[in-house]
Order: sequence, then structure tokens, then C-alpha cells
Amino acid sequence: MQIEEMEMQGVFRLVPARFGDSRGWFSESWNRKRLSEAGINAEFVQDNRSWSAEAGTLRGLHFQSPPHAQAKLVQVLQGEILDVVVDLRRSSASYGRWTGVGLSAETGAQLFIPAGFAHGFVTRREGTEILYKCTDYYAPAHEGAIRFDDPDLGIDWGIDPARAILSDKDARAGSFADLHSPFA
Repeated sequence: MQIEEMEMQGVFRLVPARFGDSRGWFSESWNRKRLSEAGINAEFVQDNRSWSAEAGTLRGLHFQSPPHAQAKLVQVLQGEILDVVVDLRRSSASYGRWTGVGLSAETGAQLFIPAGFAHGFVTRREGTEILYKCTDYYAPAHEGAIRFDDPDLGIDWGIDPARAILSDKDARAGSFADLHSPFA
């Protein structure tokens, strides 16, 4: 497995090796020991799947606050996304900055996101399905969201923001400037 730390401390892009033959391929997508050796220590407790019918479906930017903060491991099972994270750790040198990485079923690349980040993605193809592992259970009383098109963040989603397909909840999300980050 190829493991590379992104420009934000604790965020990793993982590319599992694929071993193929005439039948298809095999890949090990998670190995606690191997990733622990690379500095990724996560105890996953919940898997979530998301399927989006249309390209341009945008989900996020979401987070859960302590004591139910979540680290996530995101992978695409079908289709393609731009996966985006925003650093919410107030003491971090990259606080308030974002990074994004393309993930697709074809490459098998994954993104590990530690607790302390807002997470979102936009689908680049119809019929996109993702799977993400979480280190804590869904806790509605601790969930938060930031507007995907917040001008203070300046995220380039690669789509016309006016054409983004959003949930009502995401359309009502607050601004980054109004966020009192719960992450030290």
C-alpha cells in the first residue's frame, strides 16, 4: 500500500496495491498494523455508504464535535468524487485551510481524515457510491456543518456552485466565520 501524508498534518492519501489476473483484481483496503506503522491509528466502529444519482451532488461540509468527533476513511466503490477537508483545529498551522483529492473506483485511492476536520465531497459522475469508515457513532446532537460555498474558505469544487445538488440541511449550513471550532 502506498501511503502519503497530504499537506495538512494527519490527512493521508492511501493507494492500496491491486493484484490482478484474468478474473479481475484483489486489494487489501485496510490493515491496522500497516497503517499504524505509518502513524494512522484508528478504531473504526461504523461504516456508512452513500449513493448519489447525479454528477454535481455535493454533500458537506460536515463534522462531529467532541466527545463524538470522528476520523474517517473514505473510498469510492463506484464513480468518482472530489473529496474535500477543512482543518478546524484552532492550534493547527493549516487552520481554516482546505485540501481536496480526486478519488475514484478505478484507482482505489482512499482518504484518511483525522478528527478535527470538516469533510465534504462532490460527485463527478452519475451513480457514484462511496463507503466511509468512522471512529465514532453518528451523534446528531454533536453534528455541525459549514457552507460548501463559504467565500472565506474559497473551495474550488470544480462545478458551478449555483448548480450544486444539495440537501436542505447543507443549503442552510452556517459560515466558517461564525463557527466557534470545538477542536483545540
